[in-house]
Amino acid sequence: MPDKVYHECRELISQGKVLLEDLHDWGFSSVPELVAEDLPICPVELPAARAEGQAETACRKETLEELGARLQTCTRCPLCEQRQRVVFGVGNPQADLVLVGEAPGREEDEKGVPFVGEAGRLLDRILFAMKLSRKDVYICNVIKCRPPKNRDPQTEEIAACEQFLKQQLELIRPRLIIALGRFAAQTLLQSKEPIGRLRGQWREYQSIPLMPTYHPAYLLRNPAGKRDVWEDMKQVLHKLNG
Repeated sequence: MPDKVYHECRELISQGKVLLEDLHDWGFSSVPELVAEDLPICPVELPAARAEGQAETACRKETLEELGARLQTCTRCPLCEQRQRVVFGVGNPQADLVLVGEAPGREEDEKGVPFVGEAGRLLDRILFAMKLSRKDVYICNVIKCRPPKNRDPQTEEIAACEQFLKQQLELIRPRLIIALGRFAAQTLLQSKEPIGRLRGQWREYQSIPLMPTYHPAYLLRNPAGKRDVWEDMKQVLHKLNG
């Protein structure tokens, strides 16, 4: 067997083992039934900007695709000086559920896609347990550019960028939002309460029901929190299906 195929098989087996362990932690006695097309897939690159010179219709609302293209050259705050890519968002532009994180990390900055790496793979497994995938939801961050050394975004950076999240939500018109992690929850809810107190309770952002929960990166460091997150996700599923 060629080395490349061997290593790919080992990686797939390892990912399957981790998925089964997570499902067991969340109380599943069997793997959720999904057809092949519902499995998590790799997100695609952001669409290119509209062709130069194409006529614009007066008073036409900007599309999500156009907003993402426009932000690629954003210079509204100093974060633009060190970024590699603007990380706008990926997923279904008509999703009922939007997941909002804090800001891009190193891998997200390199690829231009939110929630990649180990935390992103855990998020995919959470969605899998919910019988969802990235193509069913929309995933984005409060801040679209990576803060240096992954520090918390500053007040002026939030003020410059949060308006774009609001525009995303206005265009998507989701039924529910999940705020992933302390920073996203505290920023959207304008609260200083710790995430341990915020999680599990329905709030609102832009008149949309919002469920705060732990960030996947936190769960990698604190696996015991996975059961709390699954309780939060069951509330989300109940509201989506209800």
